[in-house]
Amino acid sequence: MAVATFSEEHTSPIAPARIFKASIVDSHNLIPKLMPQAIKSIEIVQGNGGVGSIKQINFAEGSHFGSLKYKIDELNEETYTYKYTLIEGGALTDNLEKITYEVKFEATPEGGSVSKVTSKYYTKGDFSLKEEDIKAGKERVLGMYKVVEAYLLKNPDSYA
Repeated sequence: MAVATFSEEHTSPIAPARIFKASIVDSHNLIPKLMPQAIKSIEIVQGNGGVGSIKQINFAEGSHFGSLKYKIDELNEETYTYKYTLIEGGALTDNLEKITYEVKFEATPEGGSVSKVTSKYYTKGDFSLKEEDIKAGKERVLGMYKVVEAYLLKNPDSYA
């Protein structure tokens, strides 16, 4: 097994507490409302939404994927750190054992935030993963964050 690691950063004018609450803590409620054309629902299928819980994302009709499941490994509302592991469906193929993600939001001097995302792809056998192979997935996740950011900019009292 090999591990391919990719990291990226994105800045936002939204403070870490607000974007963390909206895009992480309450994602199961907010994201399907903001993106019904892409995400039908996000369900907590095991646990209470905290560490150890399993969530299932059900994609809209016509989507490339039907659903995926992930396990929450860390959810820290004080450090705005979120870690989770994709365990079923979605991008997991015959060549991938699992994918882990670590997301951390940090404050910027201007009052916004920078999100730091690290993803690790655990491959099976001698399969080699290239960054261009995961570009589309990264763009979908960034698109979701941009939709949440736009919502928070239009609704300054939400998640305050």
